[in-house]
Amino acid sequence: MSRSKHHEIRVLLRAMDDGMTAAQISITLNIAQDSVRQSLANMPDAYIDRWVKFARGPYSAVWCAVSVPEHCPRPADDA
Repeated sequence: MSRSKHHEIRVLLRAMDDGMTAAQISITLNIAQDSVRQSLANMPDAYIDRWVKFARGPYSAVWCAVSVPEHCPRPADDA
């Protein structure tokens, strides 16, 4: 069974204020682009921020990751 790359992708995206495409993530982390895309699709904290068009090829999604806040603490029972 292969190890999930979610953590590595998450750390990278959170460090990049402007986001990255799947191709850029793939090159930076040396992970197959298909694996990057699959991981991004399964990460609830990753989202497409915008689309960019390079000289060749179709539009590419620029991905970002948000920090998910902690759950609100349960109030104490005062009664």
